[in-house]
Amino acid sequence: MDRTGVRQGKEPSATILIVGRNRRNLALLQELLEAEGYQVLVGEDLTSFARVAEETPLSLALVDLAGFDQSIWGPCERLRSRDVPFLLFSPKQSAAIQEAGLSRGARGVLVKPVKVRHLLALVRELLAM
Repeated sequence: MDRTGVRQGKEPSATILIVGRNRRNLALLQELLEAEGYQVLVGEDLTSFARVAEETPLSLALVDLAGFDQSIWGPCERLRSRDVPFLLFSPKQSAAIQEAGLSRGARGVLVKPVKVRHLLALVRELLAM
């Protein structure tokens, strides 16, 4: 976990972990979610992802698979075992990625680029479950 943030003036309704290697994408996603009133934790590497997945109370996780190897699945499986819903982002449409993600507990695999409206609707839906 490298950064945390809460938008002032709004009570955070959920704690969302975002994980990825692309710092610009993480910053944009963090800004978007904080504007919606969510508390956002950011993991830029496998170590921070694994630590947060193990130790931190989370409402939801958004995981960008780009740049990670097969070891990304360990923390994903930990999220599943803790009943933390998570979505995966993939740089390409792939049946193998879809199957691997869903078999490890992902609630869905989104292919980038992702439409903001669609992402926010999915976040709200998963948090309402």
